[in-house]
Amino acid sequence: MRVQDAMTKNATYIPAAMTLDDAARKMRELNSGFLPIADANEKKLQGVVTDRDIVLRAVAEGLDPARTSVEEVKSDAVLFCFQDDDVEKAARHMHDQQIYRLVVLDDSKHKHLCGVITLGDIAREHDAATVGKTAAGIAA
Repeated sequence: MRVQDAMTKNATYIPAAMTLDDAARKMRELNSGFLPIADANEKKLQGVVTDRDIVLRAVAEGLDPARTSVEEVKSDAVLFCFQDDDVEKAARHMHDQQIYRLVVLDDSKHKHLCGVITLGDIAREHDAATVGKTAAGIAA
C-alpha cells in the first residue's frame, strides 16, 4: 500500500506570517497539535509548527503570541515522506525518528505539500503488527 492511499489529503497548512495566537486557535479548531507551514501559491513546504514549539520557543521565552509569527518558532527540520512511498517505509521512518506523523510531499522534484500521514492513518489502513511495532518504537 502506498502512503497516498492512507494519508490525510489536502492537509490544512498555514502561512509563515501567521501569529502564534492564530496558529493556536487553528490547532484548537482542528484538534491538532501540528500544522505544516507552506507557501499558499505553490504549497512549497517551509516548516512545521507544533503546540510544543509555541510553548517552549515562545511562551516560555516571554514572546508575545499576538505579535510573534510562526516563522520565528517553527521547526525547519521537517521529517517527511513521499506520496508514492510504501506505507511500511513511512512506518519505519516514524519508528526510527520516534514520531507519530509525517508530512507527505508529492515527489522529490517539486516537494509540494500534498498531505499528512499519522500513525492513526496507518492503523486504519494497515495490519496491527506494523502499527504495534511502530507505536512501540515511538514510545521507547
